[in-house]
Amino acid sequence: MTDATTTATTTTASTTTTTAGGGPGRGTGMAQRQALRKRRDRVRRWAWGIPMWILALVFLLPFAWMISTSLKPDLEAFRIPMQWIPHQPRWENYTEVLFGESSILIPFGNSVFVAALRVLGELTTATLAGYAFAKLRFPGRGKVFIAYLATSLIPAQLLLVPRFVYFEKLGLYDTLWALILPGMFTVLGTFLMRQYFVSQPDEFAEAARLDGANELQIFFRIYLPNALSMISALAILTFVWSWNDYETPLVFLSTPENYTLPMGLTSFTDENGAMAAGLSMAASVISIVPILLVFLIFQRRFVRAMTESALK
Repeated sequence: MTDATTTATTTTASTTTTTAGGGPGRGTGMAQRQALRKRRDRVRRWAWGIPMWILALVFLLPFAWMISTSLKPDLEAFRIPMQWIPHQPRWENYTEVLFGESSILIPFGNSVFVAALRVLGELTTATLAGYAFAKLRFPGRGKVFIAYLATSLIPAQLLLVPRFVYFEKLGLYDTLWALILPGMFTVLGTFLMRQYFVSQPDEFAEAARLDGANELQIFFRIYLPNALSMISALAILTFVWSWNDYETPLVFLSTPENYTLPMGLTSFTDENGAMAAGLSMAASVISIVPILLVFLIFQRRFVRAMTESALK
């Protein structure tokens, strides 16, 4: 009698536990659904990942061709079918580009000088002007900002002749300052920084003013440190624009010693006056190294700034 009672009690407890826990069938069903969801997510990632990888490889093909051509003699540069990996890589192309008669070291240094000063000037003027348009109250602020934005509607090519005459009278023609000074003031940089500062709370400034801080202290100690991501993004954009600028040096520079790197790339020709493909591609490979380094250094802040801009 006792054994029967114990057995019945055990059976009842097992039944109660199974009912309370949803049963082994329910746990198995949840595990299957989770496994199915993970499988679907994996398939979705592959479905998006494979086309993205294919597109990435397609976009990288010109760079692969540039690197391959930089290691070839000129006669093999345009041979059909193309040989992606040279039998005998011609490393002398890089030696001649760096230390030969048409060395790019001087244009490279000029480009670094111009880009560094343009970035420094752009960040200074854009952050100060953006903060003023966003946080300072003065008569006509909105109208002045709209008028400043309206200047971006004028094509840059229309300003080349007036700038040429103006710089020639100032004695800045055929100097690097003719490239640096206009690049220190851009509408886009001021607009980006103004939009960023507008998104920041005004309570920070009000609390700082109650503590006796002036506007410069509020700007440098509160708002500027919070804007480092956007400043890094603007620095990358300004550096790339300055580094790749070909039109402005073509108009304002005439002495080879003042050429920037885009102008220096045009100096590699063969005995017939045609472009020397191997040397030109070797110089082009060297020219993209600084851009890659700048982007790798600031890429986290750049991605963060773009994400914050999209969210706001």
